[in-house]
Amino acid sequence: MAKAQAHLVPRHGVARLRAWLRRLASTNRRSSSSPRAIETSKPPTTKQFLITDLSITPAPPPAVPLVPREISPSVHIVPPPETGYLGKTTTTIPTVNNPVPLPTSPSSASATATTTNSPESPKMAAERTLQEIITKLKSNPSLPYSEASSLLSKAKLSLLQLNALTPTANAPPQLLLLARSVYEYGALSSIRARNPDAFTRYLSQLQPFYELPSSQLKPDAEMRNKVTGLYLLLLLTQGRYAEFHSELESLGTREGIDGPDRIESDRFLGYPVKLERWLMEGSYDRVWKAMKKGEVPSEEYGVFSEILTSQIRSEIASSSERAYPSLPLSSTKSLLFLDSEGAVVEFARQRGWAVRDGTIYFPTAAEAGEEEEKDVSQMVIENTLGYARELETIV
Repeated sequence: MAKAQAHLVPRHGVARLRAWLRRLASTNRRSSSSPRAIETSKPPTTKQFLITDLSITPAPPPAVPLVPREISPSVHIVPPPETGYLGKTTTTIPTVNNPVPLPTSPSSASATATTTNSPESPKMAAERTLQEIITKLKSNPSLPYSEASSLLSKAKLSLLQLNALTPTANAPPQLLLLARSVYEYGALSSIRARNPDAFTRYLSQLQPFYELPSSQLKPDAEMRNKVTGLYLLLLLTQGRYAEFHSELESLGTREGIDGPDRIESDRFLGYPVKLERWLMEGSYDRVWKAMKKGEVPSEEYGVFSEILTSQIRSEIASSSERAYPSLPLSSTKSLLFLDSEGAVVEFARQRGWAVRDGTIYFPTAAEAGEEEEKDVSQMVIENTLGYARELETIV
């Protein structure tokens, strides 16, 4: 069968085919050194299939030495391409198992390192402490004063660490808001503890924050009016009427308050203003109704009810002594807003009134005048004797 197939190709054709195969082998050797796959042969023809049947195959190309190149350690070296059928070569694209990360800017790299590796800075810790204290004071208004005072002391230390005890031009708004909140809750806790001196100190520390422009610190009108109303009520209970009216006049220049109508319409500012007016008019029954639990604007305002009640009773008692010689116990009970006749008897003893047969007898004007004359004459005698002793020492 092989002989029959060999007779199909003339002798001179075999020689030509061998020469063509030598040229093809040399071409394959040159193409093997290239990193890309090069297609050097044409599609197989009939003659080529005949030669294949005669087991005439090109000689394998000689081994080509590899030239080392400088590449990254993370890239694997790929072996040279293998020669395929009829001079076809294939190459494989190298793959990178450990890719090299892209370079990042120094600022982003430092920010990433700060957020992941660096510990919390002292300023951040102080701000976090302030927020926790304010949240605790806000959620527990009935906190004991000793515990609230301890929390406020820690908050002041944090403000000192942040240089925010007083407002500065470079302070961020968030820090100013925290400082103002600390002083406001300190003022409220002082009122609950009936400590007017501490309340006055907190109020003086709040004034610089209240005077800041709205562009630097957003105002909180409700909380400011609440603290200011408590201060007006404190002045009223202490009888400091001149300061009360001075503070009331300064409210007219405050931003957001257009006039006296706006002041009285506010539930915090209008409460002490109405009480002062009713006290001046002598409308004690309206004052008594306003001091009831349902009429008080907030819990802190109820602290002053007991003080105002005592002042009203004292004023009514003084007027009754001048107007009446005596009064029944039942009438005095309603007049002084007392709960029982026993409370009336106790109040009368404190004032030096006589109680007989269900009636209170006030000291007469004549007796009061005689006692006053005795006091004046005794004072004149004592002064004269003192002057005589001084003259003897000089001589």
